[in-house]
Amino acid sequence: MRVEIKPELLRWARERAGSNPSDLASRFPQIEALGKGNSFPTLKQIERFAKATYTPVGFLFLPEPPVEQVPIPDFRTIDNEFARRPSPNLLDTIYVCQQRQEWYRDFMRSMGEEPLPFVGSVSLINGIEATAANIRHALGFDLEERKKIPTWTEALRRFIQQADEMGILKLCAAAWC
Repeated sequence: MRVEIKPELLRWARERAGSNPSDLASRFPQIEALGKGNSFPTLKQIERFAKATYTPVGFLFLPEPPVEQVPIPDFRTIDNEFARRPSPNLLDTIYVCQQRQEWYRDFMRSMGEEPLPFVGSVSLINGIEATAANIRHALGFDLEERKKIPTWTEALRRFIQQADEMGILKLCAAAWC
């Protein structure tokens, strides 16, 4: 069964994934013809291409490429550079974290816990320094406390412990979290 896919969606998926055109051409020899709209792929080929480009299969059937934005209001990057196109891995990570956050919120409510008093207490108009100071104060992790801790790993462990004791969900990417 062959399916009609617009060439611009194939191009978008390749660019979105940051894939080198020659790498994909070696894995999908028919991609050049597909990219010109000269032939149509099988559903199996589209599924393999979607997997190779980390693209949800359904996206390839849209009338035009979607505009994907980072689904959080204040996303920080190294050197505060603007992320023009978020990578599929970044979007997946954010979505997984949001799902876990939602699950944890529902779980804590089902256990009869009230929301922590500082949750939702700041907005984008609050200054970064003031917000960080409020977090340090809420955790009891001010500068004087941190000076007593000899290494940054011990400080991180203490920070995690304090957050845990307060009932704050922690999501860590590193094994030592």
